Amino acid sequence: AETTTMPTPPATTTWRRPSLGPRRRGCAWVGGLAVVGVRGLVGFDQAPHGLRRTPLQAATLEGPPAVTTKDLAGRIPDCPATIWDAEGIDIRAECAKDAAALGPCPLEWHAPAGGFSTEDASRAYFSEQREAIGAALKKHGCVWLRGFDLMTTEPGFRAMYEALNMKPCLDPIHTSGLRSFASESDAIYEEVNKQSLSQHYIGLHQESTHKKTATFGAFVCFKPATVEGGEFLIADAAKILRDLDPDVAQLMYDKQIRISVSNLDFDFLDYAGPLKPTLMDAAKSAIDTLVAPKFDMDLEMIYGADGRPMRLQAVEQTASPINRHPETGLPLWFCNVHNHARYLRDNRKCNVPEVGMTEVYYGDLERIPHDVLDHINKVSEKNIAHIPMAAGDVLLCDNYRVLHGRDVFVGDRYHAVTWFADGFKEPSASQAADDDDASSPGGGKPGNVLNNLINKYVVDAF
Repeated sequence: AETTTMPTPPATTTWRRPSLGPRRRGCAWVGGLAVVGVRGLVGFDQAPHGLRRTPLQAATLEGPPAVTTKDLAGRIPDCPATIWDAEGIDIRAECAKDAAALGPCPLEWHAPAGGFSTEDASRAYFSEQREAIGAALKKHGCVWLRGFDLMTTEPGFRAMYEALNMKPCLDPIHTSGLRSFASESDAIYEEVNKQSLSQHYIGLHQESTHKKTATFGAFVCFKPATVEGGEFLIADAAKILRDLDPDVAQLMYDKQIRISVSNLDFDFLDYAGPLKPTLMDAAKSAIDTLVAPKFDMDLEMIYGADGRPMRLQAVEQTASPINRHPETGLPLWFCNVHNHARYLRDNRKCNVPEVGMTEVYYGDLERIPHDVLDHINKVSEKNIAHIPMAAGDVLLCDNYRVLHGRDVFVGDRYHAVTWFADGFKEPSASQAADDDDASSPGGGKPGNVLNNLINKYVVDAF
């Protein structure tokens, strides 16, 4: 059993042993996930039959006065640049390491028994626990906050992340038009909750492009699927790398990858006769000049990469599928192939229109063989934790360390996410002024015009 040392409580906290109610029996291993109690943090990789630990839990406290929140609409800073450190990784040595030694992912963190009497008390709790939660996230890659009433509303969710001193940023593909806000004033994006996409399985991916990557994400459940399904998917990228066949991992690392993010079919130009080459070049030039830069992804427009000569694909630059974590240096599977490979999408539930279908190639645009994709899929699914989030649950994710996805669902569902450039640090004396500067309108970040237009006239159409 793995036990995390209990931190010394602050002077304002009193401690008591909780009653053993049905949800307050300490810690156990449930469904392949480590369950941790509040403050004491006890987790198990393998819990002996019947073993239960009851950690000390905090009594309900009154917090500091409520804070005034700023309207973040139009003031959210841009997503930070992707940090690449992929050179010189010993792939075979990494694949030989024991994935189980990395510990459980996610790590569960339960609310104190009895909860909190006020929102201020909840906010004070998260402020006190900021360092401990940040340390748990660094070690495990994902922390599942459970049983907190605070995060059942958008303002409460924001109060939680601000108490953890997390700094919001735009989604890496904000300008693509595929990311709509649930509450722009709180920097909260809506997840894929549309009924038209409820039967679309979202595979594992980091919220990342070759150019931009959010440091952290916080996924919140405001309402689980009213009928069934919609479980959140989490997988440890370090475990995936260690579980890959060394030959497959080395091949992917050596050849690198390129991801196509969109298809535009110009088959009608076949009827243009001698004007066909000129019109194809004109279409490519227009999209490359007028549209691609708005996506802020360094896309190259390429005809025929997938074997269809009249299909124009928007393809990202060559990138390594394996990268080191920017803080810990841990080698990671840093690749969205489980979600983006056309072969895998065609063999699972998917109702994305053709224009939004993605593909993954080797770095030289050679097609990745199906047996390689099958192996990556098998290893990815082996490492998926299916998370049945309840209203108010939050998954704090290290966006480099873990990949995420979503299962299909039936009924209404309301989940949301905020992305962050930084977090869990002690507030500095100059932070307020820095926040004012960073959140000023404009600030050189990508505009929201294209995002709004595409959401209104394209995304909402299906």
